[in-house]
Amino acid sequence: MTFTTPDLCDDFPASIKVVEPGFQSYGGNTRFSGEIVTIKCHEDNSLVREQLFKEGQGKVLVVDGGGSMRCALLGDMLAEQAVANGWQGIVVFGCIRDVEVIAGLSLGVQALGAHPVKTDKKGVGKLNVPVRFHGVDFFSGQYLYADLNGIVISEDKLA
Repeated sequence: MTFTTPDLCDDFPASIKVVEPGFQSYGGNTRFSGEIVTIKCHEDNSLVREQLFKEGQGKVLVVDGGGSMRCALLGDMLAEQAVANGWQGIVVFGCIRDVEVIAGLSLGVQALGAHPVKTDKKGVGKLNVPVRFHGVDFFSGQYLYADLNGIVISEDKLA
């Protein structure tokens, strides 16, 4: 994977949307890309768990956790499962935990922050629905590109 988000911005200015800053990189892969799968959930990672246990080759899970800073929607066990199932990365509009372990995994992970408390498991959430945060609408089937410079979205596969 040789893209950089600045190069994508320069090369495809009409084809991309830039996610507003505010995310931190936590995964062992600081550069990742793939086809988006969206989840909307609030302080319940049941659906995140369900998806990461499915095959995810070439995909990035985009989790709209409402920006909650009260619990973590991703931890080490789910991140390890994501790696085992071929997921390229996870973007969490919310928090994660177990950051030391996640940093050593071959997985891209960006989130707003870290929080040590896990979520409740109530089975609440929506899969493959449009989500919006940091100035961008995310749809399943779009493509996400992320590195230490930021996150960009495209309707088409660019790199």
